[in-house]
Amino acid sequence: MAEHADEIEPRGDSFMDKIQRDDSSSSDSDSEKKKHDGELKKKHHDASSPPTSSMKSKIYRLFGREKPVHKVFGGGKPADVFLWRNKKISASVLGGATAVWVFFELLEYHLLTLVCHVLILAFAVLFLWSNASKFINKSPPRIPEVRIPEDQYFQIAAGLRNEMNRALDSIRNIASGRDLKKFLVVVFGLWVLSIVGSWCNFLTLFYISFVLLHTIPVLYEKYENQIDAFAEKAMIEIKKQYAVFDAKVVSKIPRGPLKEKKKA
Repeated sequence: MAEHADEIEPRGDSFMDKIQRDDSSSSDSDSEKKKHDGELKKKHHDASSPPTSSMKSKIYRLFGREKPVHKVFGGGKPADVFLWRNKKISASVLGGATAVWVFFELLEYHLLTLVCHVLILAFAVLFLWSNASKFINKSPPRIPEVRIPEDQYFQIAAGLRNEMNRALDSIRNIASGRDLKKFLVVVFGLWVLSIVGSWCNFLTLFYISFVLLHTIPVLYEKYENQIDAFAEKAMIEIKKQYAVFDAKVVSKIPRGPLKEKKKA
């Protein structure tokens, strides 16, 4: 009986081992099935939804802009002032410009007279303060020494020279008749500017431009997507109208061959 029991025992162990192996194999197959289903769902989701990078590259930006508005304005303190990053500084700058416009336009104050009166007042205050400090036992005013750095001066001069050369090259290209579209845009812009100049003087025009520079960029940054979508539709319509104008008018204008001289 003992030997018979010993023979049954290993059979029982092998049967239990078989059950465990079956359970483990079934769990492995279930996990593989779930993993396979997850991969199929992921592939289907990737195929149905386009990548965000390609979508972002297709978004139209006004004037072909690729950088944020803050970077377009230089990304420094002037950009912070124009985009109202610091409301106190921006409001102070706009208030100062408004005060200058009121002085010269509404009160009819002249620039040379204002500068002379301000300098007279400043010199008088500093002179009296420096002499009165000996009698009232107070320190005299500290007048800072202002020096223009040579390197910075040359950098500014080089930057202005490059911009002037670029502007002269653009004027030369427009006047040479190579780009009719750019020529028409420049002529139309100058014509509009001449009309606006007949309505107001240069100071008022400068002040209006200054106010627009402090309002339009911050509004554009706030409603960027809506403005870009509207500008895209407008540009498509303008291109259609220009194509019609080019086919009916510009293409019928006789042109002579342009001969460019090659430099030796």
